[in-house]
Amino acid sequence: MLVIAILGWTGAVLNVFFAATQSQKLGSKLRSSLFKKVTYMDASNVSKFGDATLITRTTNDVTQLQNVFQTALRMMLMSPFLFVGAMIMALRLNTRLTTVFAFSLPILAIAVFVIVKIAVPRFKTMQTKVDRINLVFQQGLTGVRVIRAFGRDGFEREKFDTANRDLTHTARVVFTTVAMMMPVMTIILSFTNVGIVWLGAKLIGANLMPMGNLVAFLTYATQILMSFMQLSMVIVMVPRAQASADRINEVLDTEDTIVDVATPQKLPAIAPELAFDNVLYCFPGAEKPALSGLTAKVSSGQTMAIIGGTGSGKSTILNLIPRLLDATSGTITLNGVDIRQLSQTDLHAAISITQQKAVLFAGTIRSNLQFGLPLATDDQMWEALRIAQATDFVEAGGGLDMVVQQDGANFSGGQRQRLAIARTLIKAAQVYVFDDSFSALDFETDSRVRGAINDSPRLQPAIKIIVAQRIATVMNADVIVVLDNGKMVGAGRHAELAQTCPAYQEVMRSQLSDADLKEVGVDA
Repeated sequence: MLVIAILGWTGAVLNVFFAATQSQKLGSKLRSSLFKKVTYMDASNVSKFGDATLITRTTNDVTQLQNVFQTALRMMLMSPFLFVGAMIMALRLNTRLTTVFAFSLPILAIAVFVIVKIAVPRFKTMQTKVDRINLVFQQGLTGVRVIRAFGRDGFEREKFDTANRDLTHTARVVFTTVAMMMPVMTIILSFTNVGIVWLGAKLIGANLMPMGNLVAFLTYATQILMSFMQLSMVIVMVPRAQASADRINEVLDTEDTIVDVATPQKLPAIAPELAFDNVLYCFPGAEKPALSGLTAKVSSGQTMAIIGGTGSGKSTILNLIPRLLDATSGTITLNGVDIRQLSQTDLHAAISITQQKAVLFAGTIRSNLQFGLPLATDDQMWEALRIAQATDFVEAGGGLDMVVQQDGANFSGGQRQRLAIARTLIKAAQVYVFDDSFSALDFETDSRVRGAINDSPRLQPAIKIIVAQRIATVMNADVIVVLDNGKMVGAGRHAELAQTCPAYQEVMRSQLSDADLKEVGVDA
């Protein structure tokens, strides 16, 4: 008995150890798979899901699966063996007493079925409401300055309280329903024992069974019902895990709309050339195209500027160049090759981009610049910072190892933009893209940055694409593309557009003085 007890204890310890390690490995693999999927997911699919639900699915939903997997390894594997073994021993003792189980086990099964039927849809709803509370909380954190500036603290607290109460109510109903499992099973177990004692007493009274067999049968009956209860507890946990699994699979099974062709072409090693041929892009479900009629060409050493009103499609063009979006029709070629025929790895290696929102990562200036060039030397970093006109505040702040807080919160808007520009410039690319990246800079700094980019021997052969709102920023570009309501309404140099493009003239009138307009022959 002592040896058996030691073996049982060893088995229990190993069971807990392996259940814990394997469930954690499952969680680790799922989180890695989700992160990799989201990292390579195209912009339209990311927008479809939303940040809040992707975070919930990577954290909360994975945790639910881990918990159920661990419980299943500990109980679901053991309980069937215990159930079958105890049932065989009970049958060997007395077959007539086992008729009690013909009543109790179906009742237990019905109780579990009803509870699961009630809980399953509510578990799915609860995970959706976790998404909602994460969304409200995330918006409250990122927009805390705006909330305070407009005195909307009370409104935001009420919005969070509403989402919180909604989640709490749903969770209370779900877990109250699940909690009913234990008392219901305890009642059924108690009545089963009463039935066994009553029937066993009659058999003992008729000298059909010895007293000891009744005690042994009660022990086996307890093991049978306890193993069934353990299975039932796991079964009740499964619906929430199933809801989480469905949500995780929904992300993992999402088909990427932007994929490489089976046999990608290599990018020709020639002087860079970027061309747009009647490019049109329409967002899924949109009534009209976000961009249409784009035809333009820019060659090595040239600068293309894109100007237009809000919502005219400027950022859409810049998302099409690195294939963050794919054109609905028309073609974009780099060095004479349709970018859809290139592998995304080769395409992204040839392009360096500064997004409209200057995103900095927590760490140091050095680590942020290494996003552009992982093996960059200090000299290369300082050169990029010099071109971006960022050396003054970087030196004052402690150099390349200056701490960068999350989202660059310890820098001003202009400083964040200059650091983002430096990160773009440090990469050796054929095309440098700047999505309204000079908007937070004053006119003098803007001019110095663009001048330093044009004067840099390393950057001169590359193509520069600039989206801007200022005439002063775009007027020296080799090609200026003018957009209006998603359509290209003009393309050419500044002097040409000032005479022939009404939309460009309107922008000039809104920014230049009457004297400047008169100088280029535009009516004020």
